[in-house]
Amino acid sequence: QAQLVESGGGLVQAGGSLRLSCAASGRTFSSYTMGWFRQAPGKEREFVARVTGSGITTRYADSVRGRFTISRDNAENTVYLQMNSLKPEDTAVYYCAGTYGLRITPEAYNYWGQGTQVTVSS
Repeated sequence: QAQLVESGGGLVQAGGSLRLSCAASGRTFSSYTMGWFRQAPGKEREFVARVTGSGITTRYADSVRGRFTISRDNAENTVYLQMNSLKPEDTAVYYCAGTYGLRITPEAYNYWGQGTQVTVSS
């Protein structure tokens, strides 16, 4: 069973950048599709991006496409989310999650980290 720990959140001004990391335990990390989700206060958890086990195929939410980049390093059991041109509406708790398959709904993901807060000031 994978355990996930996010880091890299913080406070940044609009237009700035942050890189989130998610470190995974376990020996089967490369078998998982890894995703990033976010949840703002009063809103449902939403899909941000996901990357397949090989790291070759990615998918993004329309709201972040062109600004965020998901990547992974299977040798380090880590997945990243590079966030550029941040906007105040990107403010949320960001979660990494793992699943088998290619779905992007939160219900499809079996393993979750504890989340890291990202706050973008205007």
